[in-house]
Amino acid sequence: MRTKWTGLIILCTVALFACNNGNEQSQETAVAANGHKVVVKEVIQTSAYTYLNVEEAGSSSWLAVTRREVEPGATLYHQGGLEMKNFESKELKRTFEAVYFVDGISDQPISASTGKPAWSPHKPASDAKTEISVEKADGGISIAELFARRSSHANQKVKVRGQVTKYNSGIMGRNWVHLQDGTKDSGNFDITVTTNDQVKVGDVVVFEGTVILNKDFGAGYSYEVIVEDARVLN
Repeated sequence: MRTKWTGLIILCTVALFACNNGNEQSQETAVAANGHKVVVKEVIQTSAYTYLNVEEAGSSSWLAVTRREVEPGATLYHQGGLEMKNFESKELKRTFEAVYFVDGISDQPISASTGKPAWSPHKPASDAKTEISVEKADGGISIAELFARRSSHANQKVKVRGQVTKYNSGIMGRNWVHLQDGTKDSGNFDITVTTNDQVKVGDVVVFEGTVILNKDFGAGYSYEVIVEDARVLN
């Protein structure tokens, strides 16, 4: 009888171990399929970005995320990003051999990938901000008018005033600005502007730049409407 109970206990222990091991393998398989699991080795903070030196499967790389608090030793998950080779951080006075700009990063495993890189300079910071109401510039157009009349404005210079809702600096040799003015057309409420001028989130500014339609930067990033080579007028 004692032998019988001993055998049953051993069998249950083996089954429990197999079950737990299977769950761990399933989680690791899901991470491998859906993104990256990395361990943070070094953290460098700047005014706009947090640079992370991470290790994954014995290999090291640098990630750049919007500024956030991260501790060395943390385990993070992400779905990949846009690789920038020989990227120069003017604030750090340092050139990285390669940096992956990552937008979606979490301390929890990430669900299945959509197939596109996670980082996106043209992704709006949030939904339309209902509290924003900005009058259009003298001789300018509203964001709604820009989208509604895009064909007539193609390759033409326009002036547009809005509030900065997102700002990424030094990406692909330019700064990326998202503007909202409280107007929208067919769900379009946020216009992306590229510029060499510097602004900050919350600023209300007037940009003058050239309207470009169906711009494709590669890596899955394309724009139906974008204002390029803009300069701040105010």
